[in-house]
Amino acid sequence: MRLSTQERTALFIDGANLYAATRSLSFDIDYRRLLDYFGTKTNLLRAYYYSALLETEDYSPLKPLTDWLAYNGYSLVTKPAKEFTDAQGRRRIKGNMDIELAIDMLELAPHMDHAILFSGDSDFRRLAEAVQRKGVRVSVVSTIKTSPPMIADELRRQADQYIELADIAVEFTRKPSDSRPRPARDDDFA
Repeated sequence: MRLSTQERTALFIDGANLYAATRSLSFDIDYRRLLDYFGTKTNLLRAYYYSALLETEDYSPLKPLTDWLAYNGYSLVTKPAKEFTDAQGRRRIKGNMDIELAIDMLELAPHMDHAILFSGDSDFRRLAEAVQRKGVRVSVVSTIKTSPPMIADELRRQADQYIELADIAVEFTRKPSDSRPRPARDDDFA
């Protein structure tokens, strides 16, 4: 993995995608350690975390996590998730944050050297290409160690660097002996 303290770097975390990947790999993220890890390896400008939130309930299980992130160094980007009933009568939730992530990455591109995207979503291939044309190096953090792989081939090929999540997870996995209350995990809003 190629990281440099000389590069102005920003993290772009697709919360639902990262949660799905970590759940498939059977570990929980310690977000403080994640921030510390990239903060010591790069000149970290900002860490964005994107999540759709269900506002129809009195209490969201994501609330403790999003509150903690907002007070501990992350730029939290949220929007209300939409609830609907599918053709089979099942309750579904939709809350795609792709456009918000894309706008932020493109707006920050003139001020950074390296964008690190935590997602495997193929929709981000064109975003990676557009940011690369602006002279920004793009790394993608996801996993191929699940079945099926969590990263789209076209995004992996487009990235300047692919970082296997399972290979670096030891740096920011929540330890079982961690006495801090664990924040709620991000739900799959797709």
